[in-house]
Amino acid sequence: MGLITYLMMISMFVYSVTFSISLWKDKNKPGSIVVFGLALTIVIVPFFTILK
Repeated sequence: MGLITYLMMISMFVYSVTFSISLWKDKNKPGSIVVFGLALTIVIVPFFTILK
């Protein structure tokens, strides 16, 4: 179960970061910053809630 959780976290993080990069290239910098913040949240929050 732990491996599946890590794989989901990593895949969601990578997808969000690449989407953030594409937003930055399209000159949507505020949206890119918000999506990157969401990507960081995807990585940080599970360590405090699920993966204690």
